Amino acid sequence: MSRQESSKRGYKVKKDERFEIRIAGFGGQGIITIGRILGEAFSIYEGKNSVSTQSYGPESRGGACRSEVVVSDGEIHHPNVRKADLFIAFSQVALDTYIADLREGGILLLDPDSVKNVPDRDKYRLYEVPTMEIAHDIGGVKFQNSVALGALCPLIAHMIKESSLRQAISRNVPPETVETNMNAFQRGMNYGEKDRGT
Repeated sequence: MSRQESSKRGYKVKKDERFEIRIAGFGGQGIITIGRILGEAFSIYEGKNSVSTQSYGPESRGGACRSEVVVSDGEIHHPNVRKADLFIAFSQVALDTYIADLREGGILLLDPDSVKNVPDRDKYRLYEVPTMEIAHDIGGVKFQNSVALGALCPLIAHMIKESSLRQAISRNVPPETVETNMNAFQRGMNYGEKDRGT
């Protein structure tokens, strides 16, 4: 069901230029939630145009799942990802399926416990973050998405503020889990900053 140039600091997105994000893995990993949070953070708190789309298998958990976000300062005429600038892979199947659609020099964020084989890894800006391990340490797999968002934050800091992501997370998780999700986000951000060398 379907519903540049790279640099050490990340893509320098020109005015009206598209930035395309794909998140993929299995149902139950918070894939759809990550896309919703990113879309809301860009649109509501950063004042950019964004379009989010999702696709998933018939299984609510365990089936293939994908979420996409297209961001631009200008109009978005095509809502789907054509050549991703950023790809978050939560499973080997997801990486194998979509890696060809990540542009050379693009950001590839993955969980090394779930993704063991990355072909042509030197073609991408690769960041390996044990999102599942950190999430389990905090309280369970349901916090994996906030860990991933935290790790992503310093990688796209030129495009979006930390506060925008935090506000969007707070609006999209159950109220009783906000504090733990903020902890997960911070843990991911600390790891992302360390991995990036900042």
